[in-house]
Amino acid sequence: MAEVVYKIVEHDGGWAYKVGDVFSEAFPDHKSAAAAARRAAAEQRVPGSTEVIQYEDEQGKWHEETSRGDDRPRTDIVDKS
Repeated sequence: MAEVVYKIVEHDGGWAYKVGDVFSEAFPDHKSAAAAARRAAAEQRVPGSTEVIQYEDEQGKWHEETSRGDDRPRTDIVDKS
């Protein structure tokens, strides 16, 4: 099972959450950023419908896969402040 980690960090004159190298919008305070991270983490765990997806890789080759709607990642929030 995949894991998605949301880190609460200072960013752009305020606070944000970060997943990998991607920042959320900036929030005016730590409490708001942490609440937004909790909401986003909860949404990641919500199951969806099973669907066939198509995508093109870096070499220009097309792939088709079935994405299971119940295969949701585990989420965690890291807040070291």
